[in-house]
Amino acid sequence: MKTQRIDQAAAALPAKTKAAVYEGSKAVHEKRTRLLFDHYGDPDRLRRLAGEIKRHVVENLDTYLPAVEARLVANGARVHWAATAEAACEAVHSILRARGATKLVKAKTMVSEEIGLAEYLEKRGVEALETDLGEFIVQLDHDQPSHIIAPIRHKNRRQIAELFEKNGLGAYDDEPGMITQRARQFLRHKYLEADAGLTGANFVVAESGRLVVVTNEGNARFCLAATRCHIALVGIEKILPRDRDLALFLNLLARSATAQQLSVYNEFVSGPRARGQPDGPDEMHVIFVDNGRTEVLATECRDILRCIRCGACLNVCPVYRQAGGHAYRSVYPGPVGAVLSPLLLGERFPEKADLPKASSLCGACNEVCPVDIPIPDLLLRLRDRAHGEGVPSPGTPPMGAWSLLATQPAAWRAALAAGRILNHLPTRLIPVPALRAWEAKRELPPWRGGEFRKWLKMRRKEQGRGQSRPE
Repeated sequence: MKTQRIDQAAAALPAKTKAAVYEGSKAVHEKRTRLLFDHYGDPDRLRRLAGEIKRHVVENLDTYLPAVEARLVANGARVHWAATAEAACEAVHSILRARGATKLVKAKTMVSEEIGLAEYLEKRGVEALETDLGEFIVQLDHDQPSHIIAPIRHKNRRQIAELFEKNGLGAYDDEPGMITQRARQFLRHKYLEADAGLTGANFVVAESGRLVVVTNEGNARFCLAATRCHIALVGIEKILPRDRDLALFLNLLARSATAQQLSVYNEFVSGPRARGQPDGPDEMHVIFVDNGRTEVLATECRDILRCIRCGACLNVCPVYRQAGGHAYRSVYPGPVGAVLSPLLLGERFPEKADLPKASSLCGACNEVCPVDIPIPDLLLRLRDRAHGEGVPSPGTPPMGAWSLLATQPAAWRAALAAGRILNHLPTRLIPVPALRAWEAKRELPPWRGGEFRKWLKMRRKEQGRGQSRPE
């Protein structure tokens, strides 16, 4: 029997990589839980409030997007709109080309990963250097990020030390402080040499036109201070209505993403350098990227657009912990990626229609989501869509036989009685090869079928005797 692609990836994952993913995810999740409940009496109420604010934005993007554009323009920024990944990449290249720019320093942005910006620019003679430590290591190794917040969750410090030595950043030394220092030494002069800096935006406030960029390393600040041109790539869903909403979202984001009370650097960017300011970019360009989001908005899975990219659902997910991020074949792994990645493909949905099935539907992703996205419900809707479009499900037994069995009382009772045999039957003796292969990879609990029917039968008898007694 064929298995799901994510099962195959999990089986092939090296033990040291699986350990790094599992331990890293588990540690952040447990610290996040302690922090939230230590600091707030009712963190679920905050999640629900944040979810309602984001739902309001998603359902009123047609109002908020023009309002944000008007405010940004009033602040001195230039606004661009990109319907596709190709259009977004070309918009960035066009801005750089107009300035004669050939060197770009990038802060971490998931949208740039989504559209393949670095590769696009490199093919056109522009050096696009990642300055976030994790993203820098991924780029240096010609690798792919495996987590939304922690791009190198799949690597340990020994692997990183070997990579640095191989690329001439110093002799082997796996002490984390030395790894950070060597990356800093390499990157510092790159900021000063760059022609432009690129960031994403965690939030864009409609009321003030502020872009909020959240980091823990300060690299985004260097990108903004040292270059004359600032380009921001922003998904159209990243809007918040008011500045006061930031108090809620910045607290939830930091605790959910990295289990911090607040991220180290929170940049509030209103526009280009004002007259009298000694540093900062002379130009600020904001590129709002659609790339399939409008199509998602028209589906019954639009709630996924509330996501603030904290990665909490990855950290708690038992499937992600075992399979790692690369198994999802997308820049958005884990539960959020299992919903968002197929949707962003539009008509090519079947290419990743297997991802919604890579879930136990345990509901943990919904419980930790800081904007209360009902991810399990969305996964079920996408599974139904895949079934409706005739997308095959490797590793899933046909349900026709189950349906027939479950609607025939006599056959069902016989199956319950026979089910006890599985408690004593070795796997190798199961007569059906497909069932044998399926059962060999799963530990079934002891069979306890039939107890409810016995109880109900006795209950009915007792009720019947009681009703037949004279008053």
